[in-house]
Amino acid sequence: MNPDGLDLRDLLEYLPEGGILRFGGERVLLIDANALGLLRQDLVATYGRTAAKGLLTRFGFAHGWRLAESLSRQLPLGSELEVWPAGSHLHKLLGLVVSQLEQAADGVSLQATWLESFEVEQQLLHQGVAEDTVCWTLCGFASGWLSFFRGEKAYCLEISCRGRGDAACVMVARSAAQWGPEHAAELAAFDQVCLEESLKRLTRELKQTEQKLLQVRKRDLGPGRRPIATDPVMCQIRDLAERVAKVDTTVLLTGESGVGKEVVARFIHEQSPRAQRPFIAVNCGALPENLLESELFGHIRGAFTGASQARVGLFEAAQGGTLFLDEVGDMSPSTQVKVLRALQEREIRRVGENASRPVDVRVLAATHHDLTTEMAAGRFRQDLYYRLRVVELVIPPLRQRADDILALARHFLETAGQRLGRELQGFEPAAAHQLLRYRWPGNVRELQNAIERAVVLAPGPRVGLNDLPDEILHPDPGPSLVGSELSLDALEKAHILAVLQTVQWNRTLAAKKLGIGPATLFRKLHRYGEESGKPGAPGQPG
Repeated sequence: MNPDGLDLRDLLEYLPEGGILRFGGERVLLIDANALGLLRQDLVATYGRTAAKGLLTRFGFAHGWRLAESLSRQLPLGSELEVWPAGSHLHKLLGLVVSQLEQAADGVSLQATWLESFEVEQQLLHQGVAEDTVCWTLCGFASGWLSFFRGEKAYCLEISCRGRGDAACVMVARSAAQWGPEHAAELAAFDQVCLEESLKRLTRELKQTEQKLLQVRKRDLGPGRRPIATDPVMCQIRDLAERVAKVDTTVLLTGESGVGKEVVARFIHEQSPRAQRPFIAVNCGALPENLLESELFGHIRGAFTGASQARVGLFEAAQGGTLFLDEVGDMSPSTQVKVLRALQEREIRRVGENASRPVDVRVLAATHHDLTTEMAAGRFRQDLYYRLRVVELVIPPLRQRADDILALARHFLETAGQRLGRELQGFEPAAAHQLLRYRWPGNVRELQNAIERAVVLAPGPRVGLNDLPDEILHPDPGPSLVGSELSLDALEKAHILAVLQTVQWNRTLAAKKLGIGPATLFRKLHRYGEESGKPGAPGQPG
């Protein structure tokens, strides 16, 4: 018979009142493709890709075999020249994929190019580009259909797949002998033993992974998986972060760039009940407004030029876990409104979508800006500020944590040495002394980079003075006030402005460092501005 003669109207039966659908005489169900995509995602997350592939491949095989068995009683499909196109046509009628049959390169195998694969669509929608082929159910269906009519097992495998970034999905059907032993691992997906072996292997891998993660966390967070801190102030912040972690609330981390805000945020996540779920960080200042909104909330297909596929945003990707919004002070006003709504309503809308989606995410935020100043200037929403600042942790700069410098330096020396394959024993006294003398304007990040450079360049077993960067060996001394002929008021003004410059004009931190109240600092800055004929302090917006 002509395979194109298979008509959906002839094969599909349904009762007008609903309840029963039959295809080829067998009861069938209408299932949303997204539901299957979510099932696939959960199977991969729970059992791993190998076991999930085995389950879905055998599911597809059973589907193809049962349909072939049912239709064989109704349709005169004799030769393989009819069976293969008929199965391809049924793939299309069922809404699974559109097939274009081709002549295989070896002249013996059966081959088809698949278009509009529902599995590729769901893979890209829910999990992104994969490392291997993804049309597992489709390959199983084609194998089951062909195996029934052949009377022996046929194996349909993809040799290229759009789900892993190839130009097209190309499937080839062969017997096990034709595939050869080099494809034994792929053929194992058709056997029940695949799941059992996968689960055993998965258990072993989970134990190994847990041990590796434990070592990584200890290495990155220091002894006991806690941020390294010997300075009393930093120890208090670490203890407060540990207490806050147990309570599912928002936390605002403030301080200069490079002080370790993300390290503290990760520590809060690791100590929280959400520790087994994702921790996702995004730098809000690194993306333009339109891209940041799509990154946070996702978008639907066609929402804007270039949105050829729907995309899950970071709020959804962090479901059940923690979303860290770094440099939150750089968000545009419109994005601030949407973040506030997500925090209050616990739901988001993808760009271009009208329906809301519930999210269960803990938000941690960080900024080096003085948000009180940003609010006064109208650049940051007051309601969002108070929603984020349920608890605020102010992390001091490294120059105010002298007790932490060498502890951190030794930690970075060990981790960099392990990564770069060099075992250094420590620091020479002159190098350690210079590390303590330097003011570290780049904070912990600058210290880490300096130590890594020293690990690379040190010729001996210990880091020496000359192994440190030039800016640490010969720092800019800055303006000196000793012996000047300035008046007492002028000296005070110069000192206040110098402190403000060291904290990047963060008035709250400057007031604490100067030992005066914020209101007193504001009055002095206002007076300095009047003296210079400007409505604000030099270098500061009026």
